[in-house]
Formats: sequence, C-alpha cells, structure tokens
Amino acid sequence: MTKATLTETILAAKKAKQTTWAAIAQAACLSEVYTTSACLGENALPPEAAEKVGTFLGLGPDVAEALVEFANKGEAASTVTQEPLQYRFQEIIYVYGSTLKALIEEKFGAGIMSAIDFTMDIDRIPDPKGDRVKIVMNGKFLGYKTW
Repeated sequence: MTKATLTETILAAKKAKQTTWAAIAQAACLSEVYTTSACLGENALPPEAAEKVGTFLGLGPDVAEALVEFANKGEAASTVTQEPLQYRFQEIIYVYGSTLKALIEEKFGAGIMSAIDFTMDIDRIPDPKGDRVKIVMNGKFLGYKTW
C-alpha cells in the first residue's frame, strides 16, 4: 500500500466513523499532530501505535503495515502550494524567515532547529475579535559542527 493509498483509506474510515484526529491520536497513545502527520503519509508510526490506529478505524493489517513504513517527507507538496492555509505558512517563512534565523543564531549560535527531535502543539484561543490559532513548535537546537 502506498502512502497516498494509505491516506485515502484512513480519510475514508475517519469520515465513515465520524471521528476526530484527537480521538485517533488518543487511540494510538501519541500526540495529535504526530499521529495526524503519520496518517497523512508524512511520518511513520511505531508498530504498536499503527496497529491501534488500524483497529480503532476498523481497517485491515495492511494499513498498520503501511503506517510503519518510513515516509518520503514532503513528497506530495508542490513547490508553491495553492492551498491557502499551507501558503500562509510559506508566507510566514518568506516574511519572518530571516528574522527567525537571526534571533535563533543570536540566542543559540550558528545552527538549526531540528525537525526530527521536534514537537508541535496546535490550540484554539478564544478571542472576542475572532478566535486565534496558537502553534507551539519545539525543536532541539543543532549547532553547526566545525572540524
């Protein structure tokens, strides 16, 4: 089963069950962001978590097998996405990327934030002017090696 087929299968089962990503993640005993990413083909789950997701969604063992396969991250992304929410994240990097780089280097030194040793949380913050989206990214700092 390809990651694309896996994603289609999971999305159909999620819709049929009328469940949420949070409920699927709870069944997997993993974070909502990471579990969703794996179900959308961008990450891999440990075998036990993959089996729990398959069971929760009433899917066969082929789904669990596909969920544990390593992903080719970002493979489905176009160079410049047309999807508005994804484009806005690219726009944030276009506008604030150099600022993020400058501030991280000032506080940590030359290096990068890991996307491997990484967590992310997404919350809804009520606001009378319109609810806010709160995203917290937490990645290990990896200093550049000199030799």
